[in-house]
Amino acid sequence: MNHFLHDPLFGLTLTIGAYAIARGVHARLPWLHPILGSSAIILAVLALLRFPIADFQGEVDLLTALLGPATVALGVPIYKHRALIRQRMAAVLLSVLAGSVTGIVSAGLLVYITHGSREVLLSILPKSVSSPIGIEISRALGGTPELSVMFSVVTGVLGGVLGPAFLRRAGLRDPVYFGLAMGSAAHGFGTARSLQESETAGSFGALAMGLSGIVTSLLFVPIYIWLGQG
Repeated sequence: MNHFLHDPLFGLTLTIGAYAIARGVHARLPWLHPILGSSAIILAVLALLRFPIADFQGEVDLLTALLGPATVALGVPIYKHRALIRQRMAAVLLSVLAGSVTGIVSAGLLVYITHGSREVLLSILPKSVSSPIGIEISRALGGTPELSVMFSVVTGVLGGVLGPAFLRRAGLRDPVYFGLAMGSAAHGFGTARSLQESETAGSFGALAMGLSGIVTSLLFVPIYIWLGQG
């Protein structure tokens, strides 16, 4: 048993196996996102075996390294639908701007209503962008990157699970706007869900996710200056 735990393949096997199980559970319980399910399984196994998380993270570096190529691969559907994207560019820019502003304002209102601390505020503000961008924004503002990752993941999971039903109930069935809404509000999770809907929705979701990161970063420039003067 100890030999298996110290095998470099232990982390990879556990991660892939946990995700496969979570996907199966997700088929029966659509509200339970595979990311949440697999994370719960992995944490439970590591706690049961008293396996150091730092060692586990080292064993799954290969999967982490694949995030880069996977993100770049999102450019393929964008390129395939470039003609349609050019036609809808005004809608793309307006949707991304509206989504970015809404994401920041809603985060601020949530903290205000719940009487959250300044640390929570600065950490949750970039919740609607992907974790790597959110971490840097949070760090620049003086927030806690670890909290920002948590808020980003929760936002993505909730958006990926609840977003499609909400959009359909609102009567929004156009794949272009479906993808823009999901990509702007739920970054990678929303984009992945859009790709399940259709390639067109996925291409606009990927574009919205990328542009939202840029627009949100620019919107935080005056916020950063204001905080520095406060």
